[in-house]
Amino acid sequence: MTFALPAETTRADGEQTVRSYLLVRVSHERYTILGTDVREVTRWREPVPVPGSPPVLPGILNQRGIILPVVDLRLLLDLPVSPPERTTRYVITHRGEVDLAFLVDEVIDLVNLAAHQLEAIPDGLDSQQSRLLQSLTRLDDQPVAVLELEAVINTLQNGF
Repeated sequence: MTFALPAETTRADGEQTVRSYLLVRVSHERYTILGTDVREVTRWREPVPVPGSPPVLPGILNQRGIILPVVDLRLLLDLPVSPPERTTRYVITHRGEVDLAFLVDEVIDLVNLAAHQLEAIPDGLDSQQSRLLQSLTRLDDQPVAVLELEAVINTLQNGF
């Protein structure tokens, strides 16, 4: 399924007020991915394994003629892994020249967040996880982490 996400809503004076995010569940935690980085969401299917690749990259997908590395966000974020379920999805992203398929346990919703709803990352958070996050917010009175796609790409390109 392909999403048409509004990138952001702006005020008359041009100042950004709200951005759209895709809300996903990764293991038992909730994360968002900036809507402008999301190309589409697809059902889970077995990726084609690549010999010698690290566990966080379980294989590749051919999606509409584009070869995509699959990134298991659970392993990248050091979270528990469970077998695929009916809700397991790939979130296909595009940033710059990089296309990736993020394996998530569930796609929950599209949400709009204003800049004032985003909070800084606390100092006590695990360093591996915190360097992949842009900010934190709360939705339905539960914490939600905002993934920084550029940081994820840099981590994957430079090793773990």
